[in-house]
Amino acid sequence: MTGSAAEPPQDGWRAAAPEIAIAAVVVAVAAVAGYAAGGLPGLTVVALVAAVAALLVLRVLSPPAAAPQARRPADAEALPATFTGYWRKRAGLVDGTHSMTAYDAELRATLQHLLAARLAERHGISLRDDPDAARRLLCPGPRDDALWYWVDPARGPVTKERRAGIPPRTLARLIDRLERL
Repeated sequence: MTGSAAEPPQDGWRAAAPEIAIAAVVVAVAAVAGYAAGGLPGLTVVALVAAVAALLVLRVLSPPAAAPQARRPADAEALPATFTGYWRKRAGLVDGTHSMTAYDAELRATLQHLLAARLAERHGISLRDDPDAARRLLCPGPRDDALWYWVDPARGPVTKERRAGIPPRTLARLIDRLERL
Protein backbone atom coordinates (compact mmCIF):
# COMPACT_ATOMS: atom_id res chain seq x y z
CA MET A 1 0.00 0.00 0.00
CA THR A 2 1.28 3.39 -0.92
CA GLY A 3 -0.23 6.54 0.55
CA SER A 4 -3.90 6.41 1.41
CA ALA A 5 -5.12 4.43 -1.60
CA ALA A 6 -4.27 0.82 -2.27
CA GLU A 7 -3.12 -0.29 -5.69
CA PRO A 8 -5.56 -2.61 -7.42
CA PRO A 9 -4.37 -6.21 -7.60
CA GLN A 10 -2.89 -7.37 -10.89
CA ASP A 11 -4.95 -9.81 -12.96
CA GLY A 12 -2.91 -13.01 -13.01
CA TRP A 13 -0.95 -13.33 -16.27
CA ARG A 14 -1.57 -9.71 -17.34
CA ALA A 15 1.17 -8.65 -14.97
CA ALA A 16 3.60 -10.88 -16.90
CA ALA A 17 2.69 -9.50 -20.35
CA PRO A 18 6.14 -7.98 -21.03
CA GLU A 19 7.93 -11.23 -20.11
CA ILE A 20 5.54 -13.29 -22.23
CA ALA A 21 6.09 -10.97 -25.22
CA ILE A 22 9.87 -11.24 -24.86
CA ALA A 23 9.63 -15.06 -24.63
CA ALA A 24 7.45 -15.15 -27.77
CA VAL A 25 9.97 -13.01 -29.68
CA VAL A 26 12.85 -15.27 -28.52
CA VAL A 27 10.94 -18.40 -29.64
CA ALA A 28 10.13 -16.79 -33.03
CA VAL A 29 13.78 -15.82 -33.63
CA ALA A 30 14.92 -19.31 -32.56
CA ALA A 31 12.35 -20.87 -34.91
CA VAL A 32 13.58 -18.80 -37.85
CA ALA A 33 17.19 -19.67 -36.98
CA GLY A 34 16.30 -23.37 -36.62
CA TYR A 35 14.52 -23.35 -39.98
CA ALA A 36 17.44 -21.57 -41.64
CA ALA A 37 19.99 -23.97 -40.16
CA GLY A 38 18.15 -27.29 -40.47
CA GLY A 39 14.99 -26.81 -42.46
CA LEU A 40 11.78 -28.40 -41.21
CA PRO A 41 13.55 -30.74 -38.74
CA GLY A 42 15.33 -27.75 -37.19
CA LEU A 43 12.06 -25.85 -36.85
CA THR A 44 10.46 -28.94 -35.25
CA VAL A 45 13.26 -29.22 -32.67
CA VAL A 46 12.94 -25.54 -31.74
CA ALA A 47 9.14 -25.86 -31.43
CA LEU A 48 9.43 -28.95 -29.19
CA VAL A 49 12.09 -27.37 -26.97
CA ALA A 50 9.99 -24.20 -26.65
CA ALA A 51 6.86 -26.19 -25.78
CA VAL A 52 8.67 -28.23 -23.12
CA ALA A 53 10.25 -25.08 -21.67
CA ALA A 54 6.86 -23.35 -21.58
CA LEU A 55 5.28 -26.30 -19.77
CA LEU A 56 8.10 -26.38 -17.22
CA VAL A 57 7.78 -22.64 -16.59
CA LEU A 58 4.02 -22.95 -16.17
CA ARG A 59 4.48 -25.83 -13.75
CA VAL A 60 6.95 -23.87 -11.65
CA LEU A 61 5.02 -20.60 -11.68
CA SER A 62 1.47 -21.87 -11.26
CA PRO A 63 0.15 -21.97 -7.70
CA PRO A 64 -0.18 -25.42 -6.16
CA ALA A 65 -3.61 -26.98 -6.24
CA ALA A 66 -5.50 -26.81 -3.00
CA ALA A 67 -5.50 -30.13 -1.20
CA PRO A 68 -8.93 -31.73 -1.11
CA GLN A 69 -10.50 -31.37 2.28
CA ALA A 70 -10.82 -34.58 4.18
CA ARG A 71 -14.45 -34.46 5.10
CA ARG A 72 -16.85 -37.29 5.44
CA PRO A 73 -20.41 -37.13 4.28
CA ALA A 74 -22.99 -37.01 7.05
CA ASP A 75 -24.19 -40.51 6.25
CA ALA A 76 -20.78 -42.12 5.69
CA GLU A 77 -21.87 -45.23 7.55
CA ALA A 78 -24.54 -45.80 4.92
CA LEU A 79 -21.96 -45.82 2.10
CA PRO A 80 -20.12 -49.06 1.36
CA ALA A 81 -16.39 -48.84 1.88
CA THR A 82 -15.54 -50.25 -1.52
CA PHE A 83 -17.29 -52.03 -4.31
CA THR A 84 -15.02 -55.05 -3.99
CA GLY A 85 -15.58 -55.12 -0.22
CA TYR A 86 -19.31 -55.34 -0.81
CA TRP A 87 -18.94 -58.28 -3.19
CA ARG A 88 -16.52 -60.00 -0.83
CA LYS A 89 -18.99 -59.72 2.05
CA ARG A 90 -21.81 -60.88 -0.19
CA ALA A 91 -19.78 -63.90 -1.27
CA GLY A 92 -19.02 -64.70 2.39
CA LEU A 93 -22.72 -64.52 3.16
CA VAL A 94 -23.67 -66.84 0.29
CA ASP A 95 -20.85 -69.26 1.11
CA GLY A 96 -21.90 -69.27 4.78
CA THR A 97 -25.37 -70.48 3.84
CA HIS A 98 -24.00 -73.23 1.59
CA SER A 99 -21.17 -74.63 3.71
CA MET A 100 -20.73 -74.97 7.46
CA THR A 101 -16.96 -74.70 7.07
CA ALA A 102 -17.35 -71.39 5.23
CA TYR A 103 -19.84 -70.19 7.86
CA ASP A 104 -17.42 -70.93 10.69
CA ALA A 105 -14.50 -69.39 8.79
CA GLU A 106 -16.01 -65.96 8.10
CA LEU A 107 -19.70 -65.30 8.64
CA ARG A 108 -19.79 -66.60 12.21
CA ALA A 109 -17.03 -64.23 13.29
CA THR A 110 -18.85 -61.30 11.67
CA LEU A 111 -22.08 -62.15 13.46
CA GLN A 112 -20.24 -62.61 16.77
CA HIS A 113 -18.61 -59.19 16.39
CA LEU A 114 -21.98 -57.61 15.68
CA LEU A 115 -23.52 -59.33 18.69
CA ALA A 116 -20.62 -58.36 20.95
CA ALA A 117 -20.79 -54.73 19.83
CA ARG A 118 -24.56 -54.52 20.29
CA LEU A 119 -24.38 -56.12 23.74
CA ALA A 120 -21.55 -53.85 24.88
CA GLU A 121 -23.09 -50.63 23.52
CA ARG A 122 -26.66 -51.11 24.64
CA HIS A 123 -26.48 -53.46 27.61
CA GLY A 124 -22.94 -53.24 29.00
CA ILE A 125 -22.45 -57.01 28.63
CA SER A 126 -19.34 -58.69 27.27
CA LEU A 127 -20.03 -61.67 25.02
CA ARG A 128 -16.71 -63.27 25.92
CA ASP A 129 -16.89 -62.66 29.69
CA ASP A 130 -20.59 -63.33 30.30
CA PRO A 131 -21.99 -65.55 27.56
CA ASP A 132 -24.95 -66.65 29.73
CA ALA A 133 -26.25 -63.09 30.04
CA ALA A 134 -25.70 -62.62 26.31
CA ARG A 135 -27.68 -65.77 25.61
CA ARG A 136 -30.56 -64.62 27.82
CA LEU A 137 -30.76 -61.33 25.92
CA LEU A 138 -30.41 -62.83 22.45
CA CYS A 139 -32.71 -65.80 23.08
CA PRO A 140 -35.49 -64.73 25.48
CA GLY A 141 -37.94 -67.44 24.41
CA PRO A 142 -37.62 -71.21 24.00
CA ARG A 143 -38.15 -70.85 20.24
CA ASP A 144 -34.99 -68.73 20.05
CA ASP A 145 -32.64 -71.25 21.68
CA ALA A 146 -31.63 -72.60 18.28
CA LEU A 147 -30.16 -69.20 17.37
CA TRP A 148 -27.50 -69.41 20.07
CA TYR A 149 -25.81 -72.36 18.33
CA TRP A 150 -24.88 -70.09 15.42
CA VAL A 151 -23.10 -67.40 17.51
CA ASP A 152 -21.99 -69.37 20.57
CA PRO A 153 -18.37 -68.33 21.28
CA ALA A 154 -17.73 -71.60 23.15
CA ARG A 155 -18.64 -73.80 20.16
CA GLY A 156 -15.69 -75.00 18.15
CA PRO A 157 -15.66 -74.79 14.35
CA VAL A 158 -17.04 -77.64 12.30
CA THR A 159 -14.19 -78.80 10.08
CA LYS A 160 -14.66 -82.50 9.34
CA GLU A 161 -18.30 -82.70 8.39
CA ARG A 162 -19.48 -81.66 4.97
CA ARG A 163 -22.82 -80.06 5.70
CA ALA A 164 -24.85 -77.01 4.78
CA GLY A 165 -24.23 -73.73 6.55
CA ILE A 166 -26.72 -71.50 8.30
CA PRO A 167 -30.21 -71.67 6.76
CA PRO A 168 -31.23 -68.34 5.21
CA ARG A 169 -34.37 -68.11 7.37
CA THR A 170 -32.33 -68.69 10.52
CA LEU A 171 -29.82 -66.07 9.38
CA ALA A 172 -32.66 -63.61 8.82
CA ARG A 173 -34.07 -64.32 12.31
CA LEU A 174 -30.63 -63.90 13.84
CA ILE A 175 -30.03 -60.58 12.10
CA ASP A 176 -33.52 -59.43 13.12
CA ARG A 177 -32.77 -60.35 16.72
CA LEU A 178 -29.44 -58.49 16.57
CA GLU A 179 -31.22 -55.37 15.30
CA ARG A 180 -33.73 -55.53 18.15
CA LEU A 181 -31.07 -55.83 20.87
